[in-house]
Amino acid sequence: MYLRHLQVTDFRSWPLADLALEPGPVVLVGQNGRGKTNLLEAIGYVATLGSHRVATDAPLVRHGCERALVRVAVVNEDRELTVELEITPGRANRARVNRGAVGKPRDVLGILRTVLFSPEDLSLVRGDPSERRRFMDELLVLRAPRYAGVRADYEKVLKQRNALLKTAGKRRTGREDPYALSTLDVWDDHLSVAGAQLLAARLNLIADLAPYTADAYMGVAPDSRPAKIAYKSSLGEALPPSYGVPGGERAEPEVLRELLLKALADTRRQELERGISLVGPHRDELELILGEAPAKGYASHGESWSFALALRLGSYELLRAEAGEPVLLLDDVFAELDRKRRARLAEVAAGAEQVFITAAVAEDVPEELAGARFTVADGEVNRA
Repeated sequence: MYLRHLQVTDFRSWPLADLALEPGPVVLVGQNGRGKTNLLEAIGYVATLGSHRVATDAPLVRHGCERALVRVAVVNEDRELTVELEITPGRANRARVNRGAVGKPRDVLGILRTVLFSPEDLSLVRGDPSERRRFMDELLVLRAPRYAGVRADYEKVLKQRNALLKTAGKRRTGREDPYALSTLDVWDDHLSVAGAQLLAARLNLIADLAPYTADAYMGVAPDSRPAKIAYKSSLGEALPPSYGVPGGERAEPEVLRELLLKALADTRRQELERGISLVGPHRDELELILGEAPAKGYASHGESWSFALALRLGSYELLRAEAGEPVLLLDDVFAELDRKRRARLAEVAAGAEQVFITAAVAEDVPEELAGARFTVADGEVNRA
């Protein structure tokens, strides 16, 4: 898989950028603040319908403009598809494939698959659990695009259920609302259905990703303690121990739905008192472990970088093994890595069908990644 063409209009700092592309390394060189990362962000947005830098779409539209456009031509096994996304804050975004409108923007998911490594990835190790949940869900959608709908359904149900919990208890009136309590049973059922699908998919993802991550970490930090990842569920010990582990039993949504319903019933009193849902995938965590200790709080700066890199390289190898190579995006990361980690990353990148690399100076890019080079300066991007 590779991009043959990229065009952005009024995206971030770019009034217009138009790049003819080819397989292999694509290097964007320019001083910081010139828009290199914005171009990688646009590519990643087509693959995930989200930004790795901001939570909302508004900052993606150039100041003073109403909308932004991103167009890419994706070649996959000799078949080319053109994807166009129109980003309009405050309104529904629109998408086209080969100039024909699609029902929902998420219908384009799966056409382009990317794996992005950026300086922000340090938050995967040092940040809040929400960062790691987002990592899992984005990788899950890249692996199987239908889970974008499952994730959206779960978040919608969760929002409605939390609103009901706030009104059903004694928090404001001093007495419970019988009608609201009976309605809560309906939302419990909805939450268990969507939650079980999302939870099963995450558990199976982590079981499959864990060996790739461990191998990748050993490759970038051979002298460090061994690394492993594990899924920590709000179901606690009720979760079958064979779920979510390499070589274990595949997680089944039907089993998990029953466990979620029981857990919701057991915690209802606490939820009514607090006005928030206490059980479900939104409360879960991806544990990152070095040796026998959690990476967060115990890993050195170098180990944290290595773990973040291992998660991305593991993701790349997993996607590559299942459905062909994704496009690799490396945003100004070589300058952050020591010689050994740079060499390992360069080795993987050199074997990719297509890799985009940004750098402030050309010398930061390893020689084996010499390929198509573009200079980014003064609002223009030109082939070097």
